Amino acid sequence: MKNATRIALVMLAIAIPAFFGIKKLRTNKPSQHAAIPAINPATAAYNERVIDTAVSLLRSGYLILRIGIGADSYILSQMNLHDKTYSHCGIVMIENGKPYIYHSIGGEDNPDERLRRDEARFFCSPQHNLGLAIVSYDLDSTQVSALHKVVEDYYRLRPKFDMKFDLATDDQLYCAEFVYKAMNKTMKDTAYIKTNTLYGHRYVGVDNLFINPHAHIIWKTKFK
Repeated sequence: MKNATRIALVMLAIAIPAFFGIKKLRTNKPSQHAAIPAINPATAAYNERVIDTAVSLLRSGYLILRIGIGADSYILSQMNLHDKTYSHCGIVMIENGKPYIYHSIGGEDNPDERLRRDEARFFCSPQHNLGLAIVSYDLDSTQVSALHKVVEDYYRLRPKFDMKFDLATDDQLYCAEFVYKAMNKTMKDTAYIKTNTLYGHRYVGVDNLFINPHAHIIWKTKFK
């Protein structure tokens, strides 16, 4: 993709949600008059195995990525400069023996638009998603514990989704911004995860979170 086209798409990704709201871009839900397609048992069984595998691999401090099927997911994926595969992300924490995903999301899937804590199986649902990936960071057990505290502190504040994609404020966070700030705060390093700048707008793309020296994709898949 030529640089001019890439820059235009990225700025579109930043501008459209701010002006119209992500919920107005949702196109993946059928109308009330649309026929509901039959569920293929083989496909359902395959997707269930995918979720089982994903959940079994999750560890505290991991990052989980997904790509949705709606127009909002496509637009958000265009904020990525190097790998446009994924549009959403969350931090994994094992609590009471179960993996939970902390993530910031807006739109009609999250009406109050506040930071969420969802069970991993719910987060990984194929209902509106095309695929998943799991990312590990080079954190030791002490750093994972510190990250857990940082994540819990953010969750207590329940910041709203940041429709302006503005890194300057902490009371509103978009998904990649939440991970970026939580990781950098934990590591006490403002450059642990780096940012992008286009036309004077500084932001974090989802790919910034896994295309860096500290992160490794350990598993990825697509749903049927």
